[in-house]
Amino acid sequence: MNKAFDEKGTKRRAAASSAENKPLAIGRGAFATPLTDYTGPTGEIPIDDVAARFGLSKTQLAEMTGLRRETLYKSARARANKTQNRVREMLEILTRVSPWAGGARQAMAWYRAEPIPAFGGRTAESLVKSGQATALRDYLDHIAMGGFA
Repeated sequence: MNKAFDEKGTKRRAAASSAENKPLAIGRGAFATPLTDYTGPTGEIPIDDVAARFGLSKTQLAEMTGLRRETLYKSARARANKTQNRVREMLEILTRVSPWAGGARQAMAWYRAEPIPAFGGRTAESLVKSGQATALRDYLDHIAMGGFA
């Protein structure tokens, strides 16, 4: 009997090997899942939790998202729409590439360092910083549907 299916023929869910490789819980379209892993009771993303999940300081997280360092250290600024949107964009990109990259930490390495030929060799980090996250998400959707890079 195939181990991927139980005795009734129902597909079994694979157990996550570790919390590090657990897929991020956000996205849209074919990747849509709830934000419950990151959102607090008010629906905002706690910056401290995101930084801790990836082993980053708030300063590093601010640099990766194109925000000023002070923005993430002041709670009122960290809850502002612009800040929340920029962090959400970063998490959405990481969600899309996490299964392809082999986990959340590998997705972060891709996000920060891998040049994307379709965007002139710019990295995902660079695109998010410059406000082009939507174009990058569309590109990743295109690739996921079997399109060419």
